[in-house]
Amino acid sequence: MEYITLQVSGMSCGHCVKAIEDSVGELSGVSKVKVHLESGKVEVEYNPASVTLDKIKAAIDEQGYDVV
Repeated sequence: MEYITLQVSGMSCGHCVKAIEDSVGELSGVSKVKVHLESGKVEVEYNPASVTLDKIKAAIDEQGYDVV
């Protein structure tokens, strides 16, 4: 398992948190997602053999938020 913290812009409310946690959490290979709204950070624990960092970033992007 690998851990990564991504800086994400555009998050402003609880709906933003749920949208990102749900979409990234549904990816095969992702075991944990935690959004820190105040700091704009998203922590992800994932298996790089099952999911790529690009797929994780794309899932966030598809929800309308930008990984910086």
